[in-house]
Amino acid sequence: MTALTLSTAGAATLRADAIVVGVAKGTKGPVLAPGAEAVDKAFDGKLASVLETLGASGAEGEVTKLPVLSGLKAPVVLAVGLGPVPKKDATYGTEPLRRAAGVAARALSGVKKAAFALPVEASEDVEAIAEGALLGAYAFTAYQGGEKNAKKGDGPKRPLGEVALLGAKPRDKAHKAAAERAIALTEEVNRARDLVNTPPNDLTPESFAAVATAAGKENGIKVQVLDEKALAKGGYGGILGVGQGSANPPRLVKLAYTHPDAEKTLALVGKGITYDSGGISLKPAGHNETMKCDMSGAAAVFAAVVSAARLGLAVNVTGWLALAENMPSGTATRPGDVLRMYSGKTVEVLNTDAEGRLVLADALTRASEENPDAIVDVATLTGAMVLALGNRTFGIMANDEAFRTSIHEIAEEAGEASWPMPLPADLRKGMDSPTADIANMGERMGGGLVAGLFLKEFVGEGITWAHLDIAGPAFHEGAPYGYTPKGGTGASIRTLVKLAERTAAGDLG
Repeated sequence: MTALTLSTAGAATLRADAIVVGVAKGTKGPVLAPGAEAVDKAFDGKLASVLETLGASGAEGEVTKLPVLSGLKAPVVLAVGLGPVPKKDATYGTEPLRRAAGVAARALSGVKKAAFALPVEASEDVEAIAEGALLGAYAFTAYQGGEKNAKKGDGPKRPLGEVALLGAKPRDKAHKAAAERAIALTEEVNRARDLVNTPPNDLTPESFAAVATAAGKENGIKVQVLDEKALAKGGYGGILGVGQGSANPPRLVKLAYTHPDAEKTLALVGKGITYDSGGISLKPAGHNETMKCDMSGAAAVFAAVVSAARLGLAVNVTGWLALAENMPSGTATRPGDVLRMYSGKTVEVLNTDAEGRLVLADALTRASEENPDAIVDVATLTGAMVLALGNRTFGIMANDEAFRTSIHEIAEEAGEASWPMPLPADLRKGMDSPTADIANMGERMGGGLVAGLFLKEFVGEGITWAHLDIAGPAFHEGAPYGYTPKGGTGASIRTLVKLAERTAAGDLG
């Protein structure tokens, strides 16, 4: 993990391998952002014109490197684009700073230490820059290079070693708290990314449960793991039905963080399909290669609970990880089978590739038994949501419009793209079954909303509930951008943590 320090040193005097400055897009060319004054002085006040000569415009995500001849201890300046110059009396905003810091950190992989001289006006800016840099520096290299190649220097570049955040004050309580929050949160986001990126032969329901158990011991979180025998005894037909075709049996993991001053309890439920082949309803060629990411919801829930514990939030947060591997075999659930769920309801399985809703249904019922103030489930649930919202935005459904709106606002504040989606009652009829209480499939059109309606059936009466379908943003297959890497992203974790913070503060009623 990249180290973070707050530094009161000047940009001209701090010893570092590179110094990062911000440049915005002005109407007449690039404009230096606050924080770059000392660096500009080293270039005789001509840094903006030099950058323009090199082709820089200040557009978001743009990176320009140039050598330093004199006036600075750092030998290299990296100018990162912040986007348009803010309007009069406006600031750059936390998300542009977060993205710029992420771009810079990624561009500086292999570097030991970099000073970030980006605009800092408040503790929110400190937190945004720190988050962006620590998330942008992330790299998953556990399976690359090997020991022999690493000794030769042939392995992958190491992430940026240290970020020195200039303009932040280490003795300022607000700045220090912002940095500490950023470190705790990004460490857990990056751990979730590691889990998502881990090959499915190494991350099974059992090994995921072991990771959760170890983290629980480290952070004072009570962990309970139900294995296949306990699941059978408890009547968890959904989780067992999905996992029965695999040699790696399913698990249901409960993580309970409690605080002595807590007045509210938040339950988080995560879909944890460690590999999804589609089961007997096998996925077509070209759709299997990234299905190690189908446990991203459980990874997000796990990270959110651990983050809440590390931050000492005055709210009780319980996480439920519904873990299974969906495989085709002679013991696998077949289309046409009927499963008796933990709730007692029966479900006709029309498509074994609609398995996430089955494991979530059992976990939602179990979470409801503890009567929390609210339940939020997170899942890479439907391709239909990707078709609706694209690859970077997750959908929000809920049985309470005000709660749905609050989560949307919180996500935007956290820097995560989301959009409120409806739960049209007319789509429920499509899941009527002549054999069982409900089928696991309904109308094809609006499939993401149908999945939300299915889950709603398993939420306890009177409990406020929301469903986050993160199928689009959970796993990024394109080139990295901002602080988002290729592969697992940690989508929705920052939203869940901010929701827990709001709940602790009593801002959600």
